[in-house]
Amino acid sequence: MIYKTFYKSPVGEILIVSKDNKLIGLWLEGQKYYLANLKEEIKEKDDEEILVKVKNWLDKYFNGEKPKISELDLAPIGSNFAKNVWKQLCKIPYGELTTYGEIARKIAKKMNKNTMSAQAVGGAVGHNPISIIIPCHRVVGTNGNLTGYAGGIDKKIMLLEHEKVDMTKLYIPKNSTALF
Repeated sequence: MIYKTFYKSPVGEILIVSKDNKLIGLWLEGQKYYLANLKEEIKEKDDEEILVKVKNWLDKYFNGEKPKISELDLAPIGSNFAKNVWKQLCKIPYGELTTYGEIARKIAKKMNKNTMSAQAVGGAVGHNPISIIIPCHRVVGTNGNLTGYAGGIDKKIMLLEHEKVDMTKLYIPKNSTALF
């Protein structure tokens, strides 16, 4: 059975979803790919152990603490390639950034390849089913472009500001309507 609960956060309402007492999804309201890949019936259960742990983790995060991802049992649904990208995302420290290109280089090395498409990495980052906890908001374009957040650039900016990231060299892509 898949269970869900909701969490009210400074960046909006969050849907948290578990299966077999593991976190399989965390989506911001209105996020692209909301509930993607889930075909089973979903039942609301606010007292499910992992869902309570995730809410506590989010409380710590939004209170300015730096909870560890390892505190939670994650089981994101996706291809092996996507899971490898998401594992790389989990290595980005709180308050720091990386680029799609840097992740592509790390994935290429892991797969014993000379190169890897940053666009392929971007696709996997964009389909991250466990936003915030698997910190896809910490990934930017090589030139400081704040592109590529399924929850919306405005939410990405809020999360980066919350983590006190230096935003002076970052910019919003021209095709976005978000404002600093």
